[in-house]
Amino acid sequence: MTLTKQQLRNFRSQAHHLKPVLMVGEKGITENLTSELERVLEDHELIKVTIASADRDERKSLTQTLCKTSGALLIQTIGRISVLYRKSKKLSQ
Repeated sequence: MTLTKQQLRNFRSQAHHLKPVLMVGEKGITENLTSELERVLEDHELIKVTIASADRDERKSLTQTLCKTSGALLIQTIGRISVLYRKSKKLSQ
């Protein structure tokens, strides 16, 4: 799934007012975190995730892993915050 520039801009503006709903801590991506990510994406579609790592490359790697495991699209990253989007199956019905 690819998004147009207009869709990306709209998602960025919507995400501006959101608070992070998920935090990747020092343990990294665990099974519990993955299941919580699935639940949150189904409930909200557009979410902010905080990644606690201080290393920029590690944050980028963790964000890519989150996107790959959940099927979400990366909308934007700003520092330790990543914005992810995945169309919900239950909200679209």
